[in-house]
Amino acid sequence: MSDAPLRTAVPAGPQPSADPQPPASPQPSATAAPADVHLPSPTLRGGVHCRTAVRGDLAAIVALLADDVLGRSREVAAVDDTTADTTAGDTVVDEAYQRAFADIDADPRNQLVVAEQDGEVIGCLQITYIPGLGRHGTERSLIEAVRVRSDRRGAGVGRAMLTWAIDQARGRGCGLVQLTTDKRRTDAQRFYLGLGFTASHEGMKLAL
Repeated sequence: MSDAPLRTAVPAGPQPSADPQPPASPQPSATAAPADVHLPSPTLRGGVHCRTAVRGDLAAIVALLADDVLGRSREVAAVDDTTADTTAGDTVVDEAYQRAFADIDADPRNQLVVAEQDGEVIGCLQITYIPGLGRHGTERSLIEAVRVRSDRRGAGVGRAMLTWAIDQARGRGCGLVQLTTDKRRTDAQRFYLGLGFTASHEGMKLAL
């Protein structure tokens, strides 16, 4: 007898499965958004919703940054026909703002957010997600540049924005949300304390 292994002839064509499988689940549409894309939030209080800013929001964001007692001395918010994009009234969007927006937009750990109501940008903030070894490798969310348009302040817009940002951090798995506020902003300090933040640290800054 030959020691060659036996070979079983297999009929051509597809073979039935020994264990029929249930029908495959429908595949996601090719147009579905990737998981890491930030979609607009559900409508919040007063018809406000938050979303990731796009370049077309830049003039409105710069106007918000300047629409503030301290911001007026920090931002460039006057028309310069030779360098400015003046599509949003008298707000300058010069090369420095354009470059900063591009850098934020390209960084997956940074998110520039606007609050929108009735098609108008009425608030903004920036979130930076910071990995770290401290607190057993906890990632933290840093919130900065929180602004609400002056004619919409006191209407719950800021609370809606901060609640949304905190929910984003929690959903991402961050263990901490932190922010700083200027010592002269006593109203802002009360606002953040009311949201559950604690004044646990002294913030230090060095202008360069």
